[in-house]
This record gives sequence, structure tokens and C-alpha cells, in this order.
Amino acid sequence: MVERQEGSLSRAAQNQPGSRLALAFAAGAVALWATNALVGKALLASHPVSLVQCLQFCGATMVFALIRLIGAARQPAMPRHAGLVAVLAPFVVGFVGLVGTMILQYVAFASMSVIEANLVAYTWPLMVAAAVIAFESPQRPTVLGLAAALGFAGVVLVISGGRDHSWFQGNLVGYLAAFGSALCMAFYSILVGRLAMSADRLLLPSSLIGVAVTLLWCVHDGATLPAAADLALGLYLGAGPMGLGYYFWSRALKLEGHGKVAVVAYLTPIASTLLLIFSGERLTMTAVAGAVLVIGSCIAVGVEHSEAENHV
Repeated sequence: MVERQEGSLSRAAQNQPGSRLALAFAAGAVALWATNALVGKALLASHPVSLVQCLQFCGATMVFALIRLIGAARQPAMPRHAGLVAVLAPFVVGFVGLVGTMILQYVAFASMSVIEANLVAYTWPLMVAAAVIAFESPQRPTVLGLAAALGFAGVVLVISGGRDHSWFQGNLVGYLAAFGSALCMAFYSILVGRLAMSADRLLLPSSLIGVAVTLLWCVHDGATLPAAADLALGLYLGAGPMGLGYYFWSRALKLEGHGKVAVVAYLTPIASTLLLIFSGERLTMTAVAGAVLVIGSCIAVGVEHSEAENHV
């Protein structure tokens, strides 16, 4: 019995450096993601979605290409006899997670209140919780389910907005896009940690596709190159929140899974919402109540995941 306990303590000690590194990567991702809506709002005030997204994918591609170049020698090659599904699956995950999440998120930002779109888009942790309840065996499914249900109730309040007792004050396309973005990010977060492929190899092809798609979109919209300051902000959105943010988050999940990392990730809606409020965005009291439910339930889901990981 004593030997078992000593073995468990030894394994825990060995895992501590990896856990600390995972938390550092997750904290870096959250810090970058928190600025996404604020900078995006500033650019969308004077530029079309297509141009903002094109700059973003260009910035992200440069980051992923640089990381890929630096780490290319250490990457294991794809097995020669790997099946078609094994080859394509990582790229599907990367495309849905990166291109799907970001394009839909920015369509939502351009179609409705940015602060509300941001809150709805960050319900992806609740969707991950719902997937855990449906497909896995969580320690306390009732607690997890209640937290997720309260979060979705908060989303209903955010959507209602409390304005003249009328629902869907924003563009319906915006709400659907925000939910779609959340679904894409939940899909990515569930699967990325289970893939053997490195984060840069996974994300670089997707960002290149994103550049091609948004460049054609820019041509269709007749978008022109912005001034130097806006160009720098657009590239920051790509290199920071999209590029390094996704890379850090992917590394964190590969190192530690959905344990303590999840708690850190769920701080993103808090930080991003506060930054938007400081910038002048406002929520009605009904939407504020919904925001509290969304953020509180995200934290509760993260704590539950962390406790389950520690128990295991």
C-alpha cells in the first residue's frame, strides 16, 4: 500500500513540470484572446470583415510558418502507410477549428453588438461540457449538467437583451454565426489533444486556406489596403490572438488535457468582456445577468473538470 502511494506521489511529481508548462501556455492564449474582440471591434468600425479576416489569416500564417520552420527537424514524419482518414482527419480538425471559428466569429462581430457576440461565441466551454456528459463518464454529471444549463440560460438572457421585452435585437445571422463559432471551437478543443500531429503542422495548412478564401472575399468586396496603423492591428490579430493564441492553446491541451487548463481558458470571457466595457460597450441589466450566468457557469465547468482530473 505504501509502495503504491509512493508511486502515485512520484508520478504526480513527474507531471508537475508538464502541468506548469500547460498552465503557462493556456494563460498566454487567454491573454491574447482577451484582446481579440476589442481590436476586432476597432478595425470593423472602418473596414469590411473580409479585409480584417484576410489580414488576420496572413498574420497567423507567418507565425505558424515560422514555428514550423524552427521545429521542422524535430517533427516525426507521417507514416507512409497511414490511411486516408488518418491523413485527412487532422486537417479537418484544423480547418473547422481555425477557419470555421474565426470567420464565423467575425461575421457575428460585424452583424450585432460585439460584446454580446463575444459572450455567445465563448459558450464553447459549455458545449464541451455537454459533450463530456453525452459521450464520457464524468465524476459528477448532475453538477456538470446544471452548470452547463445555467450557462445556456445566460445565453438566452444575453440574446433577449432586455430591450422592450423584445428578442433578437441583433441580426439573426449574427447570433447563428456566434453559435456556429462556439461549436467549431468546442469541436477543436475536444479533438486537438487527441491528435499526434504537432500544433503548427495542424494549423499551417488551415491558415493558408484561410488566406486564399478571405483574399477572394476581399476581391469580391473591392477591399483596399488599409493605412499602416490598421494594417499593423490586423496583422496583430493574426499573429497574436489567432496565431500564438491557437498555438499556445493547442500545446496546453496536448500537455495537460481538460484539467486545470480548462479553468484558465474559461477566464477569457471575463477578461474580454471587461475590456469591451472599458472601451465603451454597454449591456442592459438583463444581458448583464446573462453574462454573469455565462461566465459563472464556465468557471464552474472548469473547476469540475479540474477536480475530476485530480481525482483520476
